[in-house]
Formats: sequence, structure tokens, C-alpha cells
Amino acid sequence: MGRPRAPKPSSLGRPFALAVLLASIPSQAQAQSAGEDVFRTTCAACHTTGADRLVGPGLEGINDRRDREWLIAFITTPDQVIAGGDSIATRLLAEYIVPMPNLGTTRAQAEAVLDYIRGAASDAPSPAQEEAPPATEEQILLGQALFQGHTRLTNGGPTCNSCHDVINDAVIGGGILATELTTVFTRLGGAGVRAIIGSPPFPVMQKAYEDRPLTEDEVAGLVAFLERADAEHALHQPRDYGIKLFGFGVVGAALLLGLYSLAWSGRKRGSVNQEIFDRQIRST
Repeated sequence: MGRPRAPKPSSLGRPFALAVLLASIPSQAQAQSAGEDVFRTTCAACHTTGADRLVGPGLEGINDRRDREWLIAFITTPDQVIAGGDSIATRLLAEYIVPMPNLGTTRAQAEAVLDYIRGAASDAPSPAQEEAPPATEEQILLGQALFQGHTRLTNGGPTCNSCHDVINDAVIGGGILATELTTVFTRLGGAGVRAIIGSPPFPVMQKAYEDRPLTEDEVAGLVAFLERADAEHALHQPRDYGIKLFGFGVVGAALLLGLYSLAWSGRKRGSVNQEIFDRQIRST
């Protein structure tokens, strides 16, 4: 008898196995969509997929200009890369001024973003790049009121001057917890300012406005006010509250002392016991 032959594989097995394998691999369209979602959520406020500069550099061709592992490290932990003294990161910070924030991006998200940038149309304009119409005086006054908190934000977000300050005669001081914004238009350009206000890329701002986003009219108003403040900053003087506060303190103290003197002018002078003593002396 001859040697038994091995069973011939079923002709249906190979297509089935191939289908299972293909189903387990995300399609290119899905990966591109995932990268686009991450880019629009965390990157588009500061970057474009083209060559145009926004808050940060345009990312066209970034996959060819930089090592992929360096890009992933810079996207996921930019603060650590900058703190480590990396020469490229240091040069970018010196050129673009605003440090890239750590947004908690994962490695998988960073890779998806890089893949999306590679396949994105470089000439597709982002919303932040669209030309904005000239600001009206009404928008400027609205932005001024919103910045100081004279007008509440529609969704209840915190006012800008709780963290930021602007040197402008129309503004009564501001916070020092975040960047001073007098010349923010000169530093970032109109598109950059609009992008950051409309879609904050910084973790603290994201948390503050997470469930309380600004409306389009509020964004337009704040952008208009900051543009005016930047254009007129040379006409306004930095505020020095030290001397004024000291002067008001001296005047206030003098007024209080005067009021106290008037209030005490009818007070009894001398000791009560002295009158009793004097009467006893006279009666003896």
C-alpha cells in the first residue's frame, strides 16, 4: 500500500483567513480619520498642514524634515524635550516664543497625526487662516467688556483678566497668572490669536472652558479688542498702582482720624472718680 496522503486544505480556508486578517487591520481611511480628529482637536489651533505659519510652524513635509521618533517624543512630551535642552526644540522656542504645551497626547495619537499630515492636502486652508472682516467699534467694545468681566460670557466661563493683563487705559488691571497680552497680535498674528481663543491648546484654558466654550461673537469681540490694544499700546502707559495706593492710604487714614476726632469731641474728659472726690472735698 502507498503512503497516505495529507489532507488537502480546503479551498475556502484561505479566503476566510485573509478576510479575518484584513478585518483586524484598520483601513487607511479610518487611520486618516482618526489622525484628522486628533489634529483638529489638539493641533489646529497652532499649526496648519501646509507651509503657512500660525502660532507654530506649518507642518507640511514635517515627516521628511524630522526623525519620526523625535516627532513622537515632541508631540507626546514637549515639555520634557524642551527641558532636556534639545537643540531643535530650543531653536523652535526662540523663534516662535510660545512653548508647545503637553496635551497628554498618546503615542498612538501622535502616530495617527503624523500619518494624517503626510496625506493631508497642503493647500487646504484651516478655519484659523480664513480672512476675517475688519472689526467694528461695537465688537471692540464688546471684547473690552468681556475681557474685564463687565459683560459675562454666555456659557459662564471665567473672564480673561482673571489670568491675563493688557496695558490699556480702558482696562482696570488684570491677573498675572498667565501671559501679558498687550502685544499678542504682534507676536502671534491675527490668525494665531483667533485660533487660540476659539480653540485653546493649553491644558489650563482647555479645562477652564471645557464645558463653557466661547461663542463666535465673543471670540470675534475679544480678538477685535486685543487687536486694538496692540495697535494703540504705544499710546498707553503701564499702570503703577504702588504710589497711588500709598497716596490713597494716607488720605484715607487722615479722613478716618478726622472722623474719629469728631466722634470723640463730646466724650467725657477726666475721671469719673475725680468728680466724686472733688464733691467729698467740698462737703468737708
